[in-house]
Amino acid sequence: MTQRPIGSVDKAILALQRLGEAGPDGYTLSSLAVDLGINKASLHHTLSILRQRGFVEQNCDGSYRLGKSALALSDSYLHDDGIYGMQDALNHLSRTVNEIVHLGILVGEEIVCVQKIVPKAAFNIWSTVGFRDPALNTALGRAIASRAYLDFQSFTRAFPTPIFRRTAYTLATPSELWQELLATSKRGYAREVDEFVVGSSCLSVAVLRRHRPIGAISITFPTERLNVQREKLMLRALHEDMARLLPPGLSLQTPVETKQGGTLPAHNAASCARAVAHR
Repeated sequence: MTQRPIGSVDKAILALQRLGEAGPDGYTLSSLAVDLGINKASLHHTLSILRQRGFVEQNCDGSYRLGKSALALSDSYLHDDGIYGMQDALNHLSRTVNEIVHLGILVGEEIVCVQKIVPKAAFNIWSTVGFRDPALNTALGRAIASRAYLDFQSFTRAFPTPIFRRTAYTLATPSELWQELLATSKRGYAREVDEFVVGSSCLSVAVLRRHRPIGAISITFPTERLNVQREKLMLRALHEDMARLLPPGLSLQTPVETKQGGTLPAHNAASCARAVAHR
C-alpha cells in the first residue's frame, strides 16, 4: 500500500478504529503500519502517545490493542444516552428467548455493536462488540433508520454508499431498502432473513427516547427456527418483557402507519429531524 501524508489527529483516529476492529488480539506495529499505509516510525510515535494516555495497550507479544481509556469514553457515551443501563434487560431477553441478543447504535452509515449476549447452548455467530457493519444490511440498522428518516430523499442522502449483495437474498438498491424501511415502520420491527449470512436471521426494534431512535435491540437465531409462531413469541418477549425493564425515559418502537406515496407520518417530524441533525 502506498504511504501517504496524514495529519497526527487523523492518524490516531485511524489507528484506534483499526484496533477496535481487531479485538483483543490487536495488531503488530508492522502489520498496522502496512494496513493503514502509514510510516512505521511515525505510527510508533502515535501509538506511544496513545499508550501513555491509556487509549492503547500492548499484549505480551508486543502487539497493540485498545486500552481502558477508549472503553471509558464508550461507557460515557452510552451512559448519557441511557443505553448503558440496559444490561439487565438484555440478559433477561436472551434468557427468555434463548437466542443471541445484540444492542447497536448508528454511526454514520454503519451499525456498531455495543453489547452482545450469548445464552448457553445457543449457536454463536462471528459478531463481536465494537464491530461495524453496513447499517442497511442489518435489522439493527433498519430499525433505527425506519424511525430516523421521513422520506426517500433524506434517506438516500444519509446512505449514499452502494450496498454490497452479500447473499442472493440481500436487499441492495435504494428503492428496495426504502420499501423495507416503510414496511419496518408499519409493522413496528425490522427483519433480516438470510441477507447478511445465509442460515442466520434477525428481528430488531429501535430504542427510543422521546420518539428519537438512540439505538436498537436485535434477536439473532438460525433461519431454520423462524416461523410465524416463533416470530410472535420473540416479538412478545421484546415488547412485553423487555419494555418493562428499560431504564426510565426509554421506550421501544411500535407500529406506525405510513402515508400514501411512501412517506412517514408527520407526527414524528420534529423528533426525526432532531435525530438526523444529531448524526
